[in-house]
Parts: sequence; C-alpha cells; structure tokens
Amino acid sequence: MSAEDHKQDTVGRIVAAYATRSDVSPDDIVALYHRLSGELAKQGLVEAVAPASSSAALRPAVPLDRAYTEDKVFCLCCGRGFKMLKRHLGAEHGMTEAEYRAAFGLPEDFPLVAPSYSQKKAAHAKEAGLGRYTRSLPVPQE
Repeated sequence: MSAEDHKQDTVGRIVAAYATRSDVSPDDIVALYHRLSGELAKQGLVEAVAPASSSAALRPAVPLDRAYTEDKVFCLCCGRGFKMLKRHLGAEHGMTEAEYRAAFGLPEDFPLVAPSYSQKKAAHAKEAGLGRYTRSLPVPQE
C-alpha cells in the first residue's frame, strides 16, 4: 500500500466513523473530507492522524492499583469504567486485549472483566448446567 493509498484509507475511515453520528448532515461529511484531505496534503504526513495504539509508551489514565474494583474495570487509556473492557478497547481505541496488556505492561492474569460480573456469569452458567461432565454412553438399540 502506497503512502497516498494509506492517506486516503485513513481519511475514509475517519469520515466513515463521523458519518455514523445521527446529528451530522451530508454537507458536514463532505466538508470534513475536504478539510482532512487538505490537511494531509499540506503536511504530507500520515503520522498526523496516527491511531492511539501506535504510541509505544502509553501512560495510564488511572493508577494500576485502582484500575479495577469489585464492580468495574477502568480503561487505562481513557479512565472510563466498565463491566468488560474487550468491546470498548476494540471500538474506542482499536486495540485487542493482548495489545492493551502489552501497551501497559500488564500481566496475563490482570482482570479485564469486573470480578462481580464474572462471578455472576459463572453462577448463571452453573445454574444452567454448563460445566458438568456427566455424559453417559448411548444405549445400543437391538
């Protein structure tokens, strides 16, 4: 992919994300496209619109000792609290769980789901009979 193709792809993704908002008119979308294209042409750099995950040394928005409580797990990128981080990381920051852990140097056992939510889901699964291993052999029919 050439640098020009990368620029157009970046502008296209930004404009597409902006177009999903309900309060945006078609004229606003076109204006944003022209403004972004002009800015990238002036600067000649794609790094001006680099994704947040490309930063090698990210600084946590929340101290690690307060990154999770019993009911919430706080995003170290933006500081917002959630029951589960996976969807937020992908949608807002364009990161996978592995990239998130690597960016902040988190161990594999660092929770990305609130402990109370995890316990609640585990209890529900047990009530539904999941996790049991009680298989019987089929009775041969003669």
